[in-house]
Amino acid sequence: MSAAEGRRRRFGGFRGGPLEQAFQIYAPSAVYAVGLGAIMPAMAPAATAFGASLALAAASVTLVSIGSLVANAPAAWLASRAGERITIIVSAWVGSLGALVTLAAVAGWLPVADHTGLGLLLAGLVIVGMAGAGFNLARQSYLAVAVPGSHRARAMSTLGGTIRIGMFAGPFLGAGLQTVMGLQGAFVVATAAMVLAAGMSFTIKDLPVPGTTPAGGTQPAAPTAAPAAAPAAAPTAASTRSAAAGAGPRPTMRWLARRHRRVLLTAGIGVLCLSAARASRSAVIPLWATELGLSPAAASAVYGLTGLADLVMFYPSGFLMDRRGRRVVAVFCMAGLALGTALVPLTGSPWWFAAVAVVVGLGNGFGSGIVMTLGADYSPPEGRPQFLALWRQLSDVGMLTGPAVLSAVTGLAGLAFGIWAVAVIAAAGAVIFARSLPKGPGSVADLVAR
Repeated sequence: MSAAEGRRRRFGGFRGGPLEQAFQIYAPSAVYAVGLGAIMPAMAPAATAFGASLALAAASVTLVSIGSLVANAPAAWLASRAGERITIIVSAWVGSLGALVTLAAVAGWLPVADHTGLGLLLAGLVIVGMAGAGFNLARQSYLAVAVPGSHRARAMSTLGGTIRIGMFAGPFLGAGLQTVMGLQGAFVVATAAMVLAAGMSFTIKDLPVPGTTPAGGTQPAAPTAAPAAAPAAAPTAASTRSAAAGAGPRPTMRWLARRHRRVLLTAGIGVLCLSAARASRSAVIPLWATELGLSPAAASAVYGLTGLADLVMFYPSGFLMDRRGRRVVAVFCMAGLALGTALVPLTGSPWWFAAVAVVVGLGNGFGSGIVMTLGADYSPPEGRPQFLALWRQLSDVGMLTGPAVLSAVTGLAGLAFGIWAVAVIAAAGAVIFARSLPKGPGSVADLVAR
């Protein structure tokens, strides 16, 4: 083996390396995330512009998560029948449609009353969330099959990194265009980015034999050779699923939930805690900045530092997951989130607050791709999309639960106790991962089976 080949195998280089198939997923994912990043901070202001109350405007930011939650099962159905590539393409175009609906509402393209315009805006946000369910599930399922098990964590953490890059850049691009076009500028960026990502999705190659690679990364046996006079083409996602359409009943989400209930009620609850802590983090930093009396510019700078710390950790996280195991990364991610979040209410100066916010960002970034990696590890060869939909259900429930807990406890006991409640959730997740995930590198499903 040459030195260059050794480095490529070790670090997972794209060109000719184990992650070569993954690269075609990353580009549209990053561009699509730019659209989401642009639209997220503009949702509440857009709702208030239509006369919505502050409570309704605050609730509007959960609509994307709600849309994702309700669409996980339909997304699994589509992926199991049409294949990951088709699901990605369809979802990206549906997301583009949702973004276009929000733009039409905010830009006032339709001569409708404010309450109707608000309804269109909220409907568009739900559509964006529903599209995200299919887009996220299909690309996770794609990478679970296309990348060897030895490099799966790096593939998933890099996917998480591309999403972070897009979510980091999107608000800046949206804010820049808003200086010229007003609030609708953010929705112009979102629509343009999602349409571009949808177009880029056509370049994704179909999987040779989708959904049949075992979770540990073992490749399926080669198909029997066809007669020489009529050589058979390699099976693709569409052809394999079409041929299987009449082969018998597919595993349902309910059946998979019963069969894998032990995993879902242990590591799955850890994923719920992680998602709850992550979703709350987006509110904790701005809220405590306001509590300290920081200016909007200073608060944005601190939030940007958190995002930057989060961003730089994505590849080291995947490398460590592949080399040292999922358990190490999951536990340290949750512990970092718990520690950083618990320290936030103890800060009384902008500098200490910024330092603690960086700790929160590093803890979150350390777990880049961990949810997707664990889902891919545990997903069975048969019914992979349906299992990943169940996995995403737990994550989406956590995304809704975390801010709800923060809001409820803050209303009862004050912001500091609300933040500490989030820290307790993160600490609980660390304990759950420490007890439920096996030690050592490689797929957790393979480690448990040994």
